[in-house]
Amino acid sequence: MQRGNIFVYKNYRYFKLAVAVILIAFTAFLLFEPAVGYYGGSWLGYSLGVISAALVLWMAWYGVRKRRYRSSGSTQGWLSAHIYLGTALTFTATLHSGFHFGFNVHTLAYGLLLIVVVSGFFGNYAYMIYPRLMTENMGEDSLDSLLLRIAETDKLARQIALMMPDEINFIVDKACRETYIGTGLFEQLRGFQPGCPTAIAVQKLAILGNSLSVEQRKLYRELYSIMVRRQSLVKRARQDLMYRARLGFWLHFHTPFAIALLTAMAAHIIAVFLYW
Repeated sequence: MQRGNIFVYKNYRYFKLAVAVILIAFTAFLLFEPAVGYYGGSWLGYSLGVISAALVLWMAWYGVRKRRYRSSGSTQGWLSAHIYLGTALTFTATLHSGFHFGFNVHTLAYGLLLIVVVSGFFGNYAYMIYPRLMTENMGEDSLDSLLLRIAETDKLARQIALMMPDEINFIVDKACRETYIGTGLFEQLRGFQPGCPTAIAVQKLAILGNSLSVEQRKLYRELYSIMVRRQSLVKRARQDLMYRARLGFWLHFHTPFAIALLTAMAAHIIAVFLYW
């Protein structure tokens, strides 16, 4: 699988490069303590800062390139470098700070950097895992076809429930009316409805079936089978919406913070040259 190859791209080319960057940065940090101590304004701090800024700009350019060249083959190497050098960036930026943090634009830039890197890790994970899970969950079905089948089970379940005792009819009607599928962003991201009426209905029907007459049990078994099938369809529809929502939410979360990082980094650099 091509996405799996990003980690071993060109015999771990960018993994080796990232390890080399981290080792060089740590070695310099441990061996060459500036006379003024470890902080961003020392010669070592400036050097690590230049490296960190260059990596940030390079990774920002990856986002532009990814949208320009959408084929996986043309961006595979860039994505591999994005992952490994993004990891190295967290080390160089931390050492650049000299572990001096406060309520200022410099720490703000560092915090935004960590958010962007961590969300980037999640994004890479999501695009590697969720498409496969979506295929396994949906098979040949589409979300529209699932919703249509759910509507059909509603109709059949309600028709049969009308011929059953009032308690069963109420349970089925409540499940059909109050089961929601992705009505809000939070529910979509969560992938389930707390106290799902359909799941509760299946549990109650399993208990109530023991108290029915022999004549009613045939209808009951048919109704119970329909409700179990409905529960499965609802679960699959929610999972599909969850995968889609998480993929979309990541992108809408990652990109604004990346832009904020570039802005904060520019302010950080300007402040350094003006006041330090």
